[in-house]
Amino acid sequence: MISVIWWNHPRVRDAATAALVLAAELLGHPYTGLGVKVVSIAVGAAGLMLVRRRHPIVVAGLVGVLYLIGAQPPPYDTPVSAMLIALYSVGRHAPAPASIVTAALAVLGGWVVQDLPWAAVPPVMAAALVLTPVLPMAAGRIVRLQAELSHRHEQQIVEDAVRAERRRIARELHDVIAHHVSVVGLYMGVARRMIPADPERARLALLTGEDTARQAMTEMRHLLDVLRTDGEPIENQAGVGIARLPVLIEGSGSATLEVSGEAVELPTSVDHAVYRIVQEALTNTRKHANGARAQVRLAYLPDLVEVEINDDGRSRPGAVRPGLGLAGMSERVSLCGGEIHAGPSSEGGFTVHARIPLPEKM
Repeated sequence: MISVIWWNHPRVRDAATAALVLAAELLGHPYTGLGVKVVSIAVGAAGLMLVRRRHPIVVAGLVGVLYLIGAQPPPYDTPVSAMLIALYSVGRHAPAPASIVTAALAVLGGWVVQDLPWAAVPPVMAAALVLTPVLPMAAGRIVRLQAELSHRHEQQIVEDAVRAERRRIARELHDVIAHHVSVVGLYMGVARRMIPADPERARLALLTGEDTARQAMTEMRHLLDVLRTDGEPIENQAGVGIARLPVLIEGSGSATLEVSGEAVELPTSVDHAVYRIVQEALTNTRKHANGARAQVRLAYLPDLVEVEINDDGRSRPGAVRPGLGLAGMSERVSLCGGEIHAGPSSEGGFTVHARIPLPEKM
């Protein structure tokens, strides 16, 4: 896992590319020998590979200059490998108009180096002169487009996950707020009929309270209708909460639970958020690190609740950790005023750590 991440670092890959170019240019002259000109061109071309991502046009131009210098005798030496990689980098990292201009200049430069007549060039040679710079640049362009499409697809998936989590939050808010606001309206109605002192004034005040409660319910339903998809039923959230964590962890088959601090009754939004964080973390462990064991630590602190999930597994090559569910968890924790962090741990596994503040009066 660590070696894969290390190799995927752009600077490491650029350094490896520079080493390959240097080796190709130095080992490509067994007969002419390693003269000052050969070594200078090889070192210069290899050094330019280190900045080809940040300055692809400049690198292609400078490699082109080295190509023209190398084509002058003696001996005949051109940094072909560096030129092909530079043209690929232009297609991969430069805008389309700049890529087209660079390709045209590369074709023109190749024509000048070969010193061919403009009118009587065999079709095969003309095609080779054109395709040699165009093909690597086109390959870079194709890779760039594929990467952009993949990035957009990933963004769309994350956005869909966030929207789905918001809809689930809306359903939970409906269960919580609708119940409490309805109780407020009920008790105010009872008080209106039971208070003996100054009944008229009490009646008017409580009528106002009832109307306010009903208005709050109406506005809340309008807000939830915006978040919820059309016709989506309200799900029962009775099986969600810290009280259900032991059942959840037992069902995972490979996790343990450790609770510290004095347990307190949590707001329903916080209670549900903690449960969903643990649920998503354990799901990601099973999905991306099959066979790993996880430890869930729940801590009640004076002004916050803290939950941490650690596993001892390693992701499969190419697997995405921690999964798209983290986007929804981040949304949920943010709405509770907390913070969440997820990433590889120093011991080699994966850690999800969330801290959610609690109201001053529970």
